[in-house]
Amino acid sequence: MTYRPLARALALAALTLAAALPAAAADKVPIRFTLDWVYQGVHGPFLLAKEKGYFDAEGLDVTIDQGEGSAATVTRIASGAYDAGFGDINALIQQAASAPDTAPVMVYQVYNAAPFSVLTKADSGIASVKDLSGRKVGGPASAAATKLLPLLLKVNAVDPAGVEVLNMQANLQEQMLLRGEVDASLVFNVTSYVNLLSQGQDPDEGFRWIDFSANGLDLYSNGVMVSRRLATEKPEAVRGLVHAINRAMIEVAADPARGVAALTAVEPLVNAEAETARMRFALDRVIETEETGRLGFGDLDDTRLERAIGSIAEAYGLERRPAVAEVFDRSFLPERGERTAGEASQ
Repeated sequence: MTYRPLARALALAALTLAAALPAAAADKVPIRFTLDWVYQGVHGPFLLAKEKGYFDAEGLDVTIDQGEGSAATVTRIASGAYDAGFGDINALIQQAASAPDTAPVMVYQVYNAAPFSVLTKADSGIASVKDLSGRKVGGPASAAATKLLPLLLKVNAVDPAGVEVLNMQANLQEQMLLRGEVDASLVFNVTSYVNLLSQGQDPDEGFRWIDFSANGLDLYSNGVMVSRRLATEKPEAVRGLVHAINRAMIEVAADPARGVAALTAVEPLVNAEAETARMRFALDRVIETEETGRLGFGDLDDTRLERAIGSIAEAYGLERRPAVAEVFDRSFLPERGERTAGEASQ
C-alpha cells in the first residue's frame, strides 16, 4: 500500500509551505476600525497604512469601515461594535464624564485644532466674533459648533441674546449662506471647504473663516481612539496600530496626494482634486500647528487639554470633569523623532 507514505509526504509538504508563507490573517490581531464619516481625503493616512501593509507589518488585521459622525465613533467603540476609530475627543470627554468604564481613550491626536468655524462671506462685514451681535447665524442644532456657540460668545463678551440662531440641515449650510438667508454659518471647516469648492466657490478668497480655536475656545478634535479593553488586554496591538498610522501620517503630510491615491483605490468615485484640497486645508488649518511642531504628530499638551475639558464641561453641563489621563494616553506613541514631519518612521 502506498497511500499512507504519500499522504504523509503531502502533509509534510503542506506544513513546509505554510511555514514559508507570511503569517495568515488568523495569526494577526483583528482590529475593527471605524472612520468618522464617508471616505474623504482626511482618511488618507488610515487607508495608506492599510494599502502599504503597515498594519500587516505590525501583526494586525485591520478592517476599516466608513462612519456616521465624529461623535458616533465614540459610541461605536463604547458599545463594543468597534475596537478603534477616528473620532472627536470632545465627544469622548462627554462619554468619559458619564461612563468612564466604557469610554474609549485617545491614543493619537490628529486634529490639533478643532475644525469648528464661523463661516461668512468676505463682504459680510463680519470680521470677528463680536460682529455676530445683531446677526442671524445658522447651524444644525445637534452639531458641536452650534452647541459651543454660547460659550464662544461668552468668552468674547457677546450677549447670546443678541445673536439669532437658526436651526438648519447640515447639507444646506453653505447654500443658505450663499442665498443670504443667514449672515454666517457654524461649520466643520474641513467639510465646508470642499462643499464650497463643489458649488463653484472660492473658499479662500470669497469667504472668511473665524475659527473657534483662535477666538477663546482652544479645543482639540479628531484623533485615533481605542477601546479600554483593547488598550488593557493588547497594548502591543495598540502600539502597532499607532505606529502604522503615524508612518502613513508623516508620508501624507509630506505629500497629500499619496493619501488621496489610497483613497481612490477603495472609492474610485471621489473627486481626487477636491479631496487633495481638503487634505491640504486640514493640514494647514487643524493638523500642523505650532504645538504639533513642538511635540510631534499625535501628542498634545496636558494643560491645554485640561482647559478644553473644562470648556466642554461648561458647554454641555457635565456633572463630572474627567481627568486628562482618562481621555488621552500617550504611552502608545512612537518616539518624538518618528513623529516629526519629514522624518518618516521606518
